[in-house]
Amino acid sequence: MPNLSVKIKDLILKNPVMTASGTFGYGEEFADFFDISDLGGIIVKGTTGSKREGNAYPRMVETPSGMLNAVGLQNKGVDAFISDIYPRIKDIDTHIIVNVSGSTIDEYVMVASKLNELDAIPAIELNISCPNVKEGGMAFGTSCPSAIAVCEAVRKAYHKTLIVKLSPNVTNITEMALAVESAGADAVSLINTLLGMAVDAEKRKPVLSTITGGLSGPAIKPVALRMVWQVAKAVKIPVIGLGGIMTATDAIEFMLAGATAVQIGTANFIDPAVCAKIIKGMEDYLIRHKIDDVNELIGVI
Repeated sequence: MPNLSVKIKDLILKNPVMTASGTFGYGEEFADFFDISDLGGIIVKGTTGSKREGNAYPRMVETPSGMLNAVGLQNKGVDAFISDIYPRIKDIDTHIIVNVSGSTIDEYVMVASKLNELDAIPAIELNISCPNVKEGGMAFGTSCPSAIAVCEAVRKAYHKTLIVKLSPNVTNITEMALAVESAGADAVSLINTLLGMAVDAEKRKPVLSTITGGLSGPAIKPVALRMVWQVAKAVKIPVIGLGGIMTATDAIEFMLAGATAVQIGTANFIDPAVCAKIIKGMEDYLIRHKIDDVNELIGVI
């Protein structure tokens, strides 16, 4: 059988398939559909310093070939995660990675510091698409100085594998990737959602309560592939690709473009067993093409 394992800094993943934050809960929710320990990794939903209720409804809407969401990082906060959720998921036989979000650098650092103490959490994914409340609401990840500042501060507090999730809502994605690499990121994941909007023509008003939201699903795949390809050529750290991956073929395309691993997001809402099918499909692809190691695919383009 071909080797499916890949390496992200110190993490050895049994296969390249991970789940995207916010689309897979804490993993437990999907355990009835397939053996979630077969995954390369589970990235749990965004975790903040304190409890957040999220945005008002409606906050999700289907769009052609995708969906818009404006959930607003609803979660119970890092302390509740540590006391209530961590004990239930810490023994799942895969890498459990926490997506860390915040409104200030201090909040990011506080959450990262607490997660640093958890033995069964080997990595965090820093969501720098959050609005910086001290800088007028502009996302940390749309300004190189802001991205560097938050990454450097978290790097000092967090001593395990640090993945930084990049926003596509920038002029130059490569510049952002190089910035966080210089600030201590061990890997980058991209892309986060694209900013979009839906309008109800009959009611003559926006569909989402927040007016705009994050676009995900197959509609964004060509943009995500392009950005992964650009970033993988520019940085020396591993790239994790996501954005509209629905099938094993999609996942393989991302690896050919330079991704070391992939994340499955919106597809989980359509088929809760899709990740298992993608893993099997990738294995079948390698066998069909007589490739012994999935790492041979990385960056072929």
